[in-house]
Amino acid sequence: MEQLTRAEEQVMQVLWKLGKGFAKDVLAELPKPRPAITTVSTVIRILEQKGFVGHTSFGKSHQYHPLVKKEAYSKRQVNKVVKDYFDGSLHGLVSSFVEKNELDVEELDEIMDLLKAHKKR
Repeated sequence: MEQLTRAEEQVMQVLWKLGKGFAKDVLAELPKPRPAITTVSTVIRILEQKGFVGHTSFGKSHQYHPLVKKEAYSKRQVNKVVKDYFDGSLHGLVSSFVEKNELDVEELDEIMDLLKAHKKR
Protein backbone atom coordinates (compact mmCIF):
# COMPACT_ATOMS: atom_id res chain seq x y z
CA MET A 1 0.00 0.00 0.00
CA GLU A 2 1.43 3.34 -1.06
CA GLN A 3 1.90 6.42 1.10
CA LEU A 4 -0.66 9.16 0.41
CA THR A 5 0.05 12.87 0.09
CA ARG A 6 -1.76 15.32 2.36
CA ALA A 7 -4.24 16.20 -0.42
CA GLU A 8 -4.87 12.53 -1.16
CA GLU A 9 -5.46 11.81 2.53
CA GLN A 10 -7.91 14.72 2.73
CA VAL A 11 -9.93 13.34 -0.17
CA MET A 12 -9.82 9.81 1.29
CA GLN A 13 -11.06 11.12 4.65
CA VAL A 14 -14.07 12.60 2.86
CA LEU A 15 -14.75 9.42 0.88
CA TRP A 16 -14.46 7.29 4.03
CA LYS A 17 -16.95 9.62 5.71
CA LEU A 18 -19.40 9.69 2.79
CA GLY A 19 -18.97 6.09 1.70
CA LYS A 20 -19.38 7.19 -1.91
CA GLY A 21 -19.80 10.43 -3.80
CA PHE A 22 -19.18 12.47 -6.90
CA ALA A 23 -16.25 14.89 -7.13
CA LYS A 24 -18.60 17.79 -6.31
CA ASP A 25 -19.67 15.97 -3.11
CA VAL A 26 -16.04 15.55 -2.08
CA LEU A 27 -15.36 19.22 -2.84
CA ALA A 28 -18.30 20.32 -0.68
CA GLU A 29 -16.87 18.45 2.33
CA LEU A 30 -13.35 19.85 2.09
CA PRO A 31 -12.37 22.71 4.40
CA LYS A 32 -12.21 26.27 3.11
CA PRO A 33 -10.43 27.57 1.13
CA ARG A 34 -11.48 24.77 -1.18
CA PRO A 35 -9.44 23.78 -4.20
CA ALA A 36 -10.86 23.89 -7.73
CA ILE A 37 -13.07 20.99 -8.79
CA THR A 38 -10.44 20.08 -11.40
CA THR A 39 -7.88 19.67 -8.61
CA VAL A 40 -10.22 17.38 -6.68
CA SER A 41 -10.86 15.34 -9.83
CA THR A 42 -7.12 15.03 -10.46
CA VAL A 43 -6.49 13.84 -6.90
CA ILE A 44 -9.29 11.29 -7.21
CA ARG A 45 -7.84 9.98 -10.49
CA ILE A 46 -4.44 9.59 -8.79
CA LEU A 47 -6.14 7.71 -5.93
CA GLU A 48 -7.74 5.42 -8.52
CA GLN A 49 -4.33 4.75 -10.09
CA LYS A 50 -2.93 3.93 -6.64
CA GLY A 51 -5.80 1.49 -6.01
CA PHE A 52 -7.43 3.42 -3.16
CA VAL A 53 -10.59 4.49 -5.03
CA GLY A 54 -12.96 2.90 -7.51
CA HIS A 55 -15.87 4.37 -9.43
CA THR A 56 -19.26 3.64 -10.92
CA SER A 57 -20.09 5.41 -14.18
CA PHE A 58 -23.35 7.28 -14.69
CA GLY A 59 -23.09 8.56 -18.24
CA LYS A 60 -20.23 11.04 -18.21
CA SER A 61 -20.24 11.28 -14.41
CA HIS A 62 -18.40 9.05 -11.98
CA GLN A 63 -19.42 8.20 -8.44
CA TYR A 64 -16.35 7.33 -6.39
CA HIS A 65 -15.99 4.93 -3.46
CA PRO A 66 -13.07 3.80 -1.29
CA LEU A 67 -11.44 0.47 -2.09
CA VAL A 68 -9.18 0.62 0.97
CA LYS A 69 -10.77 0.65 4.42
CA LYS A 70 -9.89 3.50 6.74
CA GLU A 71 -8.93 1.04 9.48
CA ALA A 72 -6.44 -0.76 7.22
CA TYR A 73 -4.79 2.50 6.15
CA SER A 74 -4.67 3.94 9.67
CA LYS A 75 -3.16 0.72 11.05
CA ARG A 76 -0.47 0.84 8.39
CA GLN A 77 0.27 4.51 9.17
CA VAL A 78 0.53 3.89 12.92
CA ASN A 79 2.83 0.92 12.33
CA LYS A 80 4.98 3.10 10.05
CA VAL A 81 5.25 5.85 12.70
CA VAL A 82 6.17 3.31 15.39
CA LYS A 83 8.79 1.72 13.13
CA ASP A 84 10.27 4.98 11.78
CA TYR A 85 10.26 7.10 14.94
CA PHE A 86 10.21 4.67 17.88
CA ASP A 87 12.40 1.80 16.63
CA GLY A 88 9.34 -0.45 16.40
CA SER A 89 8.53 0.00 20.08
CA LEU A 90 4.93 0.70 21.11
CA HIS A 91 6.33 1.27 24.59
CA GLY A 92 8.44 4.09 23.15
CA LEU A 93 5.39 5.63 21.49
CA VAL A 94 3.27 5.56 24.66
CA SER A 95 6.21 6.75 26.78
CA SER A 96 6.64 9.71 24.46
CA PHE A 97 3.01 10.75 24.95
CA VAL A 98 3.23 10.29 28.73
CA GLU A 99 6.49 12.25 29.04
CA LYS A 100 5.06 15.16 27.06
CA ASN A 101 1.87 15.17 29.20
CA GLU A 102 -0.24 14.39 26.15
CA LEU A 103 -1.94 11.48 27.94
CA ASP A 104 -3.66 11.95 31.26
CA VAL A 105 -4.26 9.29 33.92
CA GLU A 106 -7.83 8.70 32.75
CA GLU A 107 -6.67 7.98 29.18
CA LEU A 108 -3.95 5.66 30.47
CA ASP A 109 -6.56 3.80 32.54
CA GLU A 110 -8.70 3.39 29.42
CA ILE A 111 -5.71 2.01 27.51
CA MET A 112 -5.00 -0.42 30.35
CA ASP A 113 -8.64 -1.55 30.34
CA LEU A 114 -8.42 -2.19 26.59
CA LEU A 115 -5.23 -4.18 27.02
CA LYS A 116 -6.73 -6.25 29.84
CA ALA A 117 -9.86 -6.97 27.79
CA HIS A 118 -7.73 -7.97 24.81
CA LYS A 119 -5.56 -10.23 26.97
CA LYS A 120 -8.68 -12.08 28.26
CA ARG A 121 -9.67 -12.97 24.70
